[in-house]
Amino acid sequence: MSVFPRWPVALALCIALATTATAQDAVEPHVSIELNALEAVDADCRISFVIRNGLASDISQAVYEVVLFDTAGRVERLTLFDFGTLPAARPRVRQFLVPGLACPTLGRMLVNGAETCDGAELPHDACTAGLDLLSRTDVEVLG
Repeated sequence: MSVFPRWPVALALCIALATTATAQDAVEPHVSIELNALEAVDADCRISFVIRNGLASDISQAVYEVVLFDTAGRVERLTLFDFGTLPAARPRVRQFLVPGLACPTLGRMLVNGAETCDGAELPHDACTAGLDLLSRTDVEVLG
């Protein structure tokens, strides 16, 4: 029995397995929110986000419920951040001035979910499914 005829079968099997693994590892379209910067403005804190709609459709309005925790881990406040319209496959920067919040006292943020997520042809969980949360600051962002 010759070993040679088995090579094409083994090669085809390896290619099929590699293709399957690559397809499974592909990232599904999703929204990503990056906490980019914190800036003190008098007694308030300006919070800057970079948000990217990685979906195939535009989001006409995205509002997220966010819990702000102090550095001791206590809930400081629950708030809504209205990111407005988010065109598909394009990053946007959004800034929010949080009155009475000293930036150094902010310990972490928890994105509780989407209060509003509107747009044509969007699935019901478009703003939360696979939500990618990042931080370029010392403040941790959870979801």
